[in-house]
Amino acid sequence: MENKKRIFRELSDETKAKISQSSKNRPKTDSHKTHISQSMMRYWQTVPHRPEIEHAMMDDLIGTEDND
Repeated sequence: MENKKRIFRELSDETKAKISQSSKNRPKTDSHKTHISQSMMRYWQTVPHRPEIEHAMMDDLIGTEDND
């Protein structure tokens, strides 16, 4: 199964639009909004920005190794 977790903070505009559309018209209480905000701040501290290196391999960026 494909890994669905974010590797970098930056998303495509198409993905941002899909997330925005799916979140519309969902009522939330003020306390729920506060809890979501706090948890998202903690989450985003763990997700790195996309590096500026153009030719880096994905394995180099996420730290996996081939053990053949």
